Amino acid sequence: MQVTVDRIEEDYIVLELENGNIIDVPKELIPGAKEGDIVDIYINKEDRKIRESEVKKLMDDLFVD
Repeated sequence: MQVTVDRIEEDYIVLELENGNIIDVPKELIPGAKEGDIVDIYINKEDRKIRESEVKKLMDDLFVD
């Protein structure tokens, strides 16, 4: 999904979604954003799988039978 930075307010960024809806997000979510920027939002399934594997290993090490 792509969103457009509509404007930047004091503590938040106003984004226009692909369907035309407008939402506010904290500035910290998109550091360095400028009005008119296009931001890609996507789900990174590969990194999720890596993180799940790391957490499983930590849990296995913590709860040894």
